[in-house]
Amino acid sequence: MLNKLLFKQIDNSALIVFRVIFGLLCFLESFGAIVTGWVKRTLIEPDFTFNFIGFEFLQPLPGNGMYYYYAIMGLFGLLIMLGFKYRFSMFVFTVMWSATYLMQKCSYNNHYYLLMLLSGLMLLLPAHKYASLDVKLRPEIKSYAMPRWCRWIIILQLFIVYTYASSVKIYPDWLDGSVMELFMKSKRNYLIVGDLLQQKWMHYMLAYGGILFDGLIIPSLLFKPTRKYAFVISIFFHLFNSVVFQIGIFPYLSLAFSLFFFPAKKIRNIFLKNKPFYTSTCIEVPKFKGVLVGGLALYFIIQIGLPLRHYFIEGDVLRTEEGHRLSWRMMLRSKIGRTTYWVENKATGKRTRVDLSAYLSKKQQHAVRVKPDLMWQFSQRLKKQFKEKGQDIAVYIDSKISINGKPYTYFISKEVDIANVKWDIFKHSDWILPLKAE
Repeated sequence: MLNKLLFKQIDNSALIVFRVIFGLLCFLESFGAIVTGWVKRTLIEPDFTFNFIGFEFLQPLPGNGMYYYYAIMGLFGLLIMLGFKYRFSMFVFTVMWSATYLMQKCSYNNHYYLLMLLSGLMLLLPAHKYASLDVKLRPEIKSYAMPRWCRWIIILQLFIVYTYASSVKIYPDWLDGSVMELFMKSKRNYLIVGDLLQQKWMHYMLAYGGILFDGLIIPSLLFKPTRKYAFVISIFFHLFNSVVFQIGIFPYLSLAFSLFFFPAKKIRNIFLKNKPFYTSTCIEVPKFKGVLVGGLALYFIIQIGLPLRHYFIEGDVLRTEEGHRLSWRMMLRSKIGRTTYWVENKATGKRTRVDLSAYLSKKQQHAVRVKPDLMWQFSQRLKKQFKEKGQDIAVYIDSKISINGKPYTYFISKEVDIANVKWDIFKHSDWILPLKAE
């Protein structure tokens, strides 16, 4: 039964077309980051970046190095699209993209995380065995088929993403439309739709529509009677997100995933008319079956488990953000802070207020006002810099935050020296105060 489910050979048209689109989108994402100024704002202008804790060695290349980095990454995207040295190209892109993802958190985006995961999965898939330069150079590798697991791992990954994205929205501030109202305020100047996006009924429609779409889209695409309707709804949903929220390639990548839900023959007839359609029903069990099944099982257990970790950490994740990342908590809340950093010379007891603009970019300044892990990292950096000047310091933070437009509440204990506490990724930091309205 397991062999038939995972190792039965099926037509590979969907995977071949997806490889072409995936490579093109990787190219556009990389060069788009250069053209739009994202690389400059995020990786070149700041003196340093807030990396994922534990990856301090990952910092941007000096000077204009990150322009070249993203250009090279984009070129590997093109090689993926063309299917040239596919495994190598996919490996290099995966490593480079993962490095930039782990390198900075101020522009954290779940879609960047998804692209990292998909790149790793694509590295496993035989997506270069038709319509590729690899086949042109080595005709013996040509194949019209792939094992069934190649399709199911993409579908399962999407199911996990969308299911969590739907379930985390079920909380009061989302359900009463207030979060969507806050999001839409910045869109009031949009041509044609700006005024429409300010209507309360629209906020409710978008809020509940988001829950329903994320929760039902994968089952609806899998179920033949609803598949076409789900695809049409997907087009409108993702194009709306692309125009209103401007979230890069993700809407188009999401539409490309639909290839894996439609019959392979239909995909072949539309995109690869000259390709023979694979009709055999043979089952080919690889020698490394145990390693493959075990590895994929472990991967998906981690994917299911990571978004649940905040339930085992004290406090509300919307407030503390402990367990927020890698959890598909997409566009879930608005958070602003009034935060002051104080440096105290331990020898003299003198306190000095920290001018954030002297150390951080505007985006970084916002982040260190509301994100506890970045507050901790910035405190560590201040401690290190003052130590180089011969001063032993303590760092104290006076902070209040407002979540989803609610009244400000005290956020960080003013009595704790943040520069001299340890960070534990799986435990609550008790210097983050519980909710207590001022």
